[in-house]
Amino acid sequence: MSMSYTLAIAIQAGVPILTWGPPGVGKTATITMLADGLTLPLEVVLASIREPSDFSGLPVIGEEGVRMEPPAWAHRLVLAGKGLLFLDEISTAPPAVQAALLRVVLDRVVGDLALPASVAVVASANPPEQAVGGWDLSAPLANRFCHLFWSLDSQGWVDGMIGGWSNSALPHLPSSWKNSIPEKEVLVASFVRHRPHLLLQVPKDEGQAGKAWPSPRSWSMTARLLAAAESVQAEEDVIASLTAGCVGEGACLEFLAWRRDLDLPDPEEVLANPTYLQLPDRGDQAFAILMAIVTAAVGSLTEERWSAAWCVLARASEHGNKDIAAVAAKKLAQARKPELSIPLKELEEFAPLLQKGGLV
Repeated sequence: MSMSYTLAIAIQAGVPILTWGPPGVGKTATITMLADGLTLPLEVVLASIREPSDFSGLPVIGEEGVRMEPPAWAHRLVLAGKGLLFLDEISTAPPAVQAALLRVVLDRVVGDLALPASVAVVASANPPEQAVGGWDLSAPLANRFCHLFWSLDSQGWVDGMIGGWSNSALPHLPSSWKNSIPEKEVLVASFVRHRPHLLLQVPKDEGQAGKAWPSPRSWSMTARLLAAAESVQAEEDVIASLTAGCVGEGACLEFLAWRRDLDLPDPEEVLANPTYLQLPDRGDQAFAILMAIVTAAVGSLTEERWSAAWCVLARASEHGNKDIAAVAAKKLAQARKPELSIPLKELEEFAPLLQKGGLV
């Protein structure tokens, strides 16, 4: 898939993106085309010639004290209610400007002005060796982005030059795409539980610290992007690019290989027939399955699904997965609605744990 396809998914998912590539590959032109295709007002800000106050705001004295007044482009995005903020040449922004960008990228706050949640943030950078007066990105700023590396598609470029550039192939996320975020968060959490050392790995090398690496923040971004990509049936290479862009190549390869080997059953089928589930012997697989089932039940909690989920957890506990089932039982108990009955028989195994936590 093309870079524009991958970028379109990330923009609609609301995850900040940093595109890396040499000068002249069409980064700015592609972003302009994407903004047009997604009907988003575009604000281009050249980070390399800006001052920290262009992002942190200029101090203005008023009746209520000093306020940090944001620039005009921030006001335009607020007025539009949506948009795409494109931070060009971010790798040539000095360290003080990079520090001022931290809240803009993550919290979408410029000075004392909060940008709408529907404003997407995309930045571009040239590799330091190809940027005049370039700096490595600071680790805190780099970890706020999903990093995508530009690869030239010569045939696609030739076709575009001859036949024109088209937005018709851009994916558009369905309105329900966020519904699967909890499921993907459970998947990512199950992997990290299996490989806990991959939760946080800050590179010691400054150059690598300015790229993608695993952290709680970047794993959360991964879950969000997985939900967005799978909602449009994105191909595996797109999912791999987005995952590697968040947590780096090494963690990405381990996660995708583990994900392929899981062979998870459909949670909805299990909730419909809870007595048919046979958990695997592998603890990480069993944990992922039980958490996926509970997450699905909580997402649409009825009396039948509530009872079915407790039936699954009780069977898991009886068959030697008590510790794993207890974690899922705590999540399920926290989601209980007042009108749902307490399944005393199934809860018996977990009663001490739940009573200790004040959940029953």
